[in-house]
Amino acid sequence: MARFSRRSFLHLSAATSAVLALRAMNEPLLAAAARRRPHAPDAVMIDSNENPLGPCQAARDAMAALLPQGGRYSDNLTDDLVRTFAQIEGLNPDWINATVGSTPSVSLAFLAFTSPSKSYVAGDPGYELGLHLAPQNGARVVNVPLTKTHAHDVKAMLAAAPDAGIFYICNPNNPTGTLTPHSDIEYLVANKPAGSIVLVDEAYLHFTEAPSALDLVKAGKDVIVSRTFSKAYGMAGIRCGFIIARPELLDKVLQRGGYNFMPITAVAAATASLKDPQLVPERRRINASNRQQTFQWLDRNGYSYIPSESNCFLLDTKRPGQQFRDAMAKENVMIGRVWPSMPNHVRITVGTAEEMDKFQSAFQKVMKS
Repeated sequence: MARFSRRSFLHLSAATSAVLALRAMNEPLLAAAARRRPHAPDAVMIDSNENPLGPCQAARDAMAALLPQGGRYSDNLTDDLVRTFAQIEGLNPDWINATVGSTPSVSLAFLAFTSPSKSYVAGDPGYELGLHLAPQNGARVVNVPLTKTHAHDVKAMLAAAPDAGIFYICNPNNPTGTLTPHSDIEYLVANKPAGSIVLVDEAYLHFTEAPSALDLVKAGKDVIVSRTFSKAYGMAGIRCGFIIARPELLDKVLQRGGYNFMPITAVAAATASLKDPQLVPERRRINASNRQQTFQWLDRNGYSYIPSESNCFLLDTKRPGQQFRDAMAKENVMIGRVWPSMPNHVRITVGTAEEMDKFQSAFQKVMKS
């Protein structure tokens, strides 16, 4: 029954919510795209948390083999993807829904669990999607500063919003790349207001060996976990992900936007990627090596940054971050955006070893200018 309801098209009563979700989830992305100014073909692109390695070979082969069937929909392929993920994670397939990346499902969750009487609560700095979406749903936005170790301050989040509808935890966090301990997430779940939910965005989890919040989902808690293949799996432009929760929570989210057919190439690539047991450990190793080399260089030269566990980090520019961003662009190195709460920091994506070498040369030149 739950599976059928997730395959229903949106009801008329949900049409307005769906329109709001589409509008809101596009606004921050369009803004980011506008800031990604025209650049030379050989520019170093370390501004959008993309994985420069792209899809693994098995994923590329799977997509190529499926192209002749691109004129057809295929629920069977999507079901196979869900079953594969469910088997790996020890989940009931009815608790998993495949999504086009993670943005649409996270947007719908924000709509489903916020309202004029139910606040949206998040860490600051953090991923901004909810900041754009919750006010359109009439909800109060509560931004709570991160702790001194740049984890989500769950006790402060609870104290700041006894009317919370949704607590958003990005773990590791974007833009800081820092982790919130699983014990803190457990505390938040145990002490949150009745009727609220905790949404844990695990887009960057595969760059770490930290525990997932899926154990809380399996325990039937008021927790939703989102996953995407955009980061460690290198499929940002292909768009595939999951939303995972017990069925009644899934249905509450998905009835806001109804059922969408999954792109078959994305599903094939994601399934092939899941079946490669060496892919994530190898990607994690490469990212950690390039990140650590960059941190060591910054340390040797006396530059400040926030240590990260992910594929991005915040770098202290000692001046308005936007000025620094513009100066780096003139050096043919495109770096990430600035968060209002940390105006003298910019986000850096960890690229290839060659890209990070070019970043270091440009960074030192700009800092000394």
